[in-house]
Amino acid sequence: MRIELDLQTVQGSIRDIPDFPKPGVVFKDITPLLADPAAFSTAVDAIVVSYGRGTIDKVVGIEARGFIIAAPVAYHFGAGFVPLRKVGKLPYDTISETYELEYGTETLEVHADAFEAGDRVLIVDDVLATGGTAKAACNLVEHSGATVAGLAFVIELEFLKGSAKLDGYDYMSLLQY
Repeated sequence: MRIELDLQTVQGSIRDIPDFPKPGVVFKDITPLLADPAAFSTAVDAIVVSYGRGTIDKVVGIEARGFIIAAPVAYHFGAGFVPLRKVGKLPYDTISETYELEYGTETLEVHADAFEAGDRVLIVDDVLATGGTAKAACNLVEHSGATVAGLAFVIELEFLKGSAKLDGYDYMSLLQY
């Protein structure tokens, strides 16, 4: 899903960092977006408008930049916030999912009791790249008995075709590169 909003402020606040985290990768840095109140609030509001208040029970933020976007989205929905973290960062019983990303493998964990059966969950992250992280997040939510209501990203790197791994899921991205 694509939304029609004036996203020039958001787009103008994304910085390209060449050769990070490894040579040949152009990292899309959202820290200038986070520092700009107009860009940050526009990004959060666009996600909330896209899914509508009252439709989401929990908002998942994927470590680490996804936390920053997901928390205010959850607040606006009146929903709970659930962090998906890298291995060993959560203090309670967890379930995990290992996946491939564009430059290696990673494992995400969530508390085993983070969701209730039937919860409508929105998954939020800064970037949709190869789709591995997003699909792993979907698997964790569904394994818990909750429903993925959708996924929201600030940036989609279309050339990596990550949306192919999200077939059957509703998703939106604010910016496409």
